[in-house]
Amino acid sequence: MNAVTTGLAERIGGWFSKPSESVVAAEQAALRSDRFRLEREADWKRLDAILKRMEAGRTRALSDEDLLALPALYRTAASSLSIARETSLDAALVAYLEALTQRAWFLVYGPRASLWSWFRSFLGGGWSASVRGMALEIWIALALMVAGTVVGWLLVEANPDWYYALVPGGPGEVRVPGASREVLLRTLFGNQDQNGMSVFAASLFSNNAQVSILCFALGFAFGLPTMLLLIHNTALLGALLWLYHGQGLLLDLVGWLSIHGTTELFAILLAGASGIHVGRSMAFPGNLPVMDAAAAAGRRAAQVMTGVVLMLVIAALLEGFARQMVDSTPSRLIVGVFMLVLWCGYFFAFRRGAR
Repeated sequence: MNAVTTGLAERIGGWFSKPSESVVAAEQAALRSDRFRLEREADWKRLDAILKRMEAGRTRALSDEDLLALPALYRTAASSLSIARETSLDAALVAYLEALTQRAWFLVYGPRASLWSWFRSFLGGGWSASVRGMALEIWIALALMVAGTVVGWLLVEANPDWYYALVPGGPGEVRVPGASREVLLRTLFGNQDQNGMSVFAASLFSNNAQVSILCFALGFAFGLPTMLLLIHNTALLGALLWLYHGQGLLLDLVGWLSIHGTTELFAILLAGASGIHVGRSMAFPGNLPVMDAAAAAGRRAAQVMTGVVLMLVIAALLEGFARQMVDSTPSRLIVGVFMLVLWCGYFFAFRRGAR
């Protein structure tokens, strides 16, 4: 056998006798993972046993030693998870530690209050305190809504064609400029069982719900889109008021709207104020960094918006049931004024709770 043949045979034999570098690396990684697990597994198992008892509602059965050790065991597991990720240990170990630390975090640092206790605290002063904390923005939003109503009235009074741009409608719509008193009167009374009025009322509710959400969501743009939305939405109201005023039915329309409108428009007012509150905090953060000021304003505004959703649900119930049962203007006005006084009393007279 010549030298070339001998060298080739030795090389081929070396391939089969020595493991590849990838195999060696995998074996070393597995060895590190096993060693890592053995050094810390006792603490993980103890933490897991404590968590299982607490999750099963048997916290009282735990010893004082276990309760005192729980925070330290959680920090140990979190540290182990960080090391496992940085050193690229096996995926199963990382997944186990992620699940363990998530469970431990919830029990160590998670919220202690139940949903019912939170809701009771929310209605018992938290919501109203957050609303009072945006008093300036509420006045700004109210001024914009009044201005929008006046603008809508003046636009259609100057040119009735503006009505079609402001008020949503469709084929067969009878609430249009030039409609007779009798036609408009039939849209307000004696038609609780007719689908046309229900569809129109539902479209108004849908529109107002969308406006409420957008008013808050667009507040990050320094509140400017929120202000424009408030003006545009209430311009629709001004156009409707102008139309019915032309036939001497202004008070009747106000009564028809007030059953659910005092609640629904109040919700839009608060949503607009929430958006302006966030935008103002970003434009004028004071001594805080912009992001910190926006975060603080966002937390307050989010609590108010949670209540806005509740108000919209109540408005929908009033629209769906109270409207069907009440068919006279004085009675409608009584319901609407009662709801307005109720909301004002709750928000501005009910002083329990901190901001």
